[in-house]
Order: sequence, then C-alpha cells, then structure tokens
Amino acid sequence: MTIPNIVLNNGVEIPQVGLGVFQIPDDETQAAVESALEAGYRHIDTAAGYQNEAGVGAALKASGLPESDVFVTTKLRNGEQGFEKTLQAFENSRRELGVDVIDLYLIHWPVPAWGKAADTWKAMEKLYAEGAVRAIGISNFLPDHVEDLMKSVEVTPAVNQFELHPSFQQPGTQAASTKHGIAVEAYAPIGQAQDLSLPAIKEIAAAHGVSEGQVVLRWHLQNGTIIIPKSVTPERIRSNIDLFGFELSPTQMDTITGLDTEERMFPDPQTADFTML
Repeated sequence: MTIPNIVLNNGVEIPQVGLGVFQIPDDETQAAVESALEAGYRHIDTAAGYQNEAGVGAALKASGLPESDVFVTTKLRNGEQGFEKTLQAFENSRRELGVDVIDLYLIHWPVPAWGKAADTWKAMEKLYAEGAVRAIGISNFLPDHVEDLMKSVEVTPAVNQFELHPSFQQPGTQAASTKHGIAVEAYAPIGQAQDLSLPAIKEIAAAHGVSEGQVVLRWHLQNGTIIIPKSVTPERIRSNIDLFGFELSPTQMDTITGLDTEERMFPDPQTADFTML
C-alpha cells in the first residue's frame, strides 16, 4: 500500500493519511502508534496539549525506523504563545518526542483576544530558518485569523489544520487557506464517528462494500485534504488507511459535500482561550 504525499508550499512532502492521537492517554499512545507504524502509517500527529508526546516518542524509538521515515507533527500550547515561550516550548516538545528535527510545528489555536499570534509566528520562523523544523503552520485559524497573520509573515504557513468532516466543512476557512497556498488538514475527519450514521454515507458504503468510515476518509482524499483519523484499535487503525481499493463517483462526492451544516463539534476558535491546549 502506497500512501500519497501532499507537497506543501515549501516543497516538503507530507503523507496524506496520518494517525491522530488526540485524547489518547500517554500510557496507551505508544501501543497505538506502534500499531499504526506496523500498518504502514508514516505520519503521526500529536500536540503538547495532548500530554502524550512522550508516548509518541517511545513508539518511534521502539519501531527502529529512521527518524526521516516518519513525518511527525506537534503543536504549541495556547499558554506558551509568545516569542520566547514558543522557543522553549519547542525544545520541550523535541525532547519529549526524542527527535532532532520536528517535521511540522503548528500554532494550536489563534486565541485572537491575546494578540500573540504574530510574535509566536516570528519564533516559529526562527526555528524554521535554523532547520529545527521542516515546516511551520497553524491550526484552528478562521479566515480573519489567517488574513491577520498573513500581514506580518515572512514564511507563509504550510498547513492549516482544523475541524473538517461531512457535516462541518468550513468552506470559507478552506478557501482562505488555499488562497495563500496553505494546505488544508482535517482533524476529526469522520466527525467523531457521528457522521457515519448519516443515511447517505451508509448507502454509499453499502454500494462499495466498505465501511462508512472508509467512505468519509476516501471523500477527504479525493478532495486533496490531509487527514489524521484517530483510533487505538489495531483493526480500525488498519481500516482507516485501507482507502485505495475503491473510488467515489462525482455524484457520490457531491452527495457527501451536500451534507454540510454549521454545527461544529469542537470549540469556536474565535473565543477558545484555554491555556492547557
């Protein structure tokens, strides 16, 4: 099985499918990541706020794979935004992960009320210039947050990772990102499994003889979106990457796109200001 890569705006390639480890306890993270690496994943997405970077690092070490073979993303906590704090937080994450270079480092949330995104970005640009990170990006940035940041950047963000699934597609945020050459990455790509119960998804899955989750993840792939489905179950981990033996028709793609609503499942980035993430 060959997972396609997406070429980011700085030429770095990221596997289009990765394993997300949001809310996986640190003592369970190593086993989940090891299962993913055994299944063929070469992209792992974590965050300082998930408190499981060490578990990811332990799995990477146990795998015996060269560091350059696995694409690792982590994210900056809200409470560690700001120039100097960002530099220190990065070193903490690098130590927890046990890597020399982090592949992708993201500002986890914009927290517009704090007004620290621009200074934080300058620190990330410094890390990028030094070669400590291969690409830098943002997460949960809405269109106005993207435009505000773009006024002061020297390095354009490579990725914007945000909530994106059939019932909440954020077309405006997608457009604001791709307008600047920023790749779209979906977290909660199956809507925390709630979207799998939608009748249209069930009908398409039955037509292809695959699971509802595979249908939704295939929809993302055909849209060119990077996805990081989360699971701790080896069987589901394997299923979430087994997406290349079928193809959705244009009509089926349009049907899924037509399921969009304005109902988000995660906090609103306009007001989210929790410091633990």
